[in-house]
Amino acid sequence: MQTVPGAVPRGGLVWGGVGVLAFSFTVIFTRLAVAQLDPLFVGAGRAVVAAVIAGVALAVTRSRRPTRGQAARLAIVGGGVVLGFPLLTSLALTSAPASHGAVVIAVLPAATAVAAVVRTRERPGRGFWIAAVVGAVVAVAFALAGGSGGLHVSDLLLLGAVAAAAVGYAEGGVLSRELGAWQTISWALVLSSPMMVGLTAFSALRTPVTADPVAWGSFAYLAVVSMFLGFVAWYRGLAIGPMARVSQLQLAQPVLSLAWAALLLGEQLSVLTVVGGLAVIACAAIAVTVRQRSSTPTSTPSRGVSGAPALTHSSR
Repeated sequence: MQTVPGAVPRGGLVWGGVGVLAFSFTVIFTRLAVAQLDPLFVGAGRAVVAAVIAGVALAVTRSRRPTRGQAARLAIVGGGVVLGFPLLTSLALTSAPASHGAVVIAVLPAATAVAAVVRTRERPGRGFWIAAVVGAVVAVAFALAGGSGGLHVSDLLLLGAVAAAAVGYAEGGVLSRELGAWQTISWALVLSSPMMVGLTAFSALRTPVTADPVAWGSFAYLAVVSMFLGFVAWYRGLAIGPMARVSQLQLAQPVLSLAWAALLLGEQLSVLTVVGGLAVIACAAIAVTVRQRSSTPTSTPSRGVSGAPALTHSSR
């Protein structure tokens, strides 16, 4: 089957969309979990549970171990998405409402696109950047109009989480082309587990671990879905790519997050919220379908273990 030049592979969008759907519940369940559990326990403990699942999966499938160079890059992934984002968002959401978390996290697609361009030399055209910038502005305006209550001190923590996740997403997307999608997040979790076990134990000794079924159910979702299954889908989508465009699917995440906030937390959705949500989704659709600047590859892409094109030095 011949691929249309400049077209976005459908598989990348489908897998990326599944990942975004999984992640859209993260701020909601984090907010519910930290209402009763220590934020350090929530941020670190969910990574410990996910690492156990990842370790079993790696052992059962006898996945090959990463090279020393890949292990160093996995440390970057772990620092961004296993340590940085979960801990910083857990701390921020002890005081900030879930809707406010969605506001700041709405800038993540633009941050990921920048990280992807720097890391992979992807060169999306002007139309992509216009749609990405407009989409980020609309997403923030929409979430603010949806009742975030303005700016909070916790914005610094959330912005730090965004920066950490953007770097982790970009590096993880590249590694997924070499190790495979689920193998990448699995190895990142396993290699980060000693530190996360230590942080979880410290939190449990410092603060009694008691909560009701709602908080524990939220914690379970964060550990199994947000920390593992969601990344399997997301990194698969980024591996198929193009990474900078697939990342723009996250523009729909604040829309979904506020919808879940209305259903699960009882927040009211206004007409402005609905209109703003449609605008955000429209910007995301434009960003992922606009054609990239044409370029001539300097080498033939090789295939990684995931079946997706491996990274080359050509500009895309």
